[in-house]
Amino acid sequence: MSDSVKRQYRSSKRTAAAAATRARIREAAARLFVEHGYAATTMRDVASTAGVGERTLYDAFPSKTALFGHTLEVATVGDEEPVRVADRPEIRAAREQSDPAAAIRQMVAYSEALLDRAGDLIMVSVEAAGSDPDMRAAADAGAEATHEVCLALTRALDQRGALRDDLDAITAADITYAMISPHLHQLLRRHRHWSRHRYRTWLERTLTNQLLRERAPATARSGP
Repeated sequence: MSDSVKRQYRSSKRTAAAAATRARIREAAARLFVEHGYAATTMRDVASTAGVGERTLYDAFPSKTALFGHTLEVATVGDEEPVRVADRPEIRAAREQSDPAAAIRQMVAYSEALLDRAGDLIMVSVEAAGSDPDMRAAADAGAEATHEVCLALTRALDQRGALRDDLDAITAADITYAMISPHLHQLLRRHRHWSRHRYRTWLERTLTNQLLRERAPATARSGP
């Protein structure tokens, strides 16, 4: 084996090991943040739960704020790729969908999966926002990004003439933003123990009724 191949092999092993360590840290951090809250969770607790040294943890994440931000970001998008929600293929497909009902169905499917992964962590940032400026900034940024995604969808629906006559794109986005909020997800999925299917079906039906103009019924054909 040449030196070049050996170096590439060692580099690949180090990269894979670092990724596995980050994943272990994220898993431990997410569990502790959700169970104990942001303020009560310490970096020492995370290191111990993840089975890594504190120096290893601080080398990867220099502060608790950085650790929480990374953990939430990966939970939100589902991977470590630097692609924001608005640019994810599923969200682009919903915006470009010619069938308005299908567009809402795709948006709901993506949002439900996102909230099932990240909703509890989002609520941690919301609950900590009152006493921590960094968490306030994170909660505000997340809320703004969510509304932007909703507005992009409702503008596309408006351009297709699909919104109800009494709605403009901004009002429709406000309704969507409220309906797919982590707060409502928390109430129905965590407090009332709705299943994922029940929550998703209800959300899809409700948004369709709230946003879209009624379709004229098909005219029955006469004759034999």
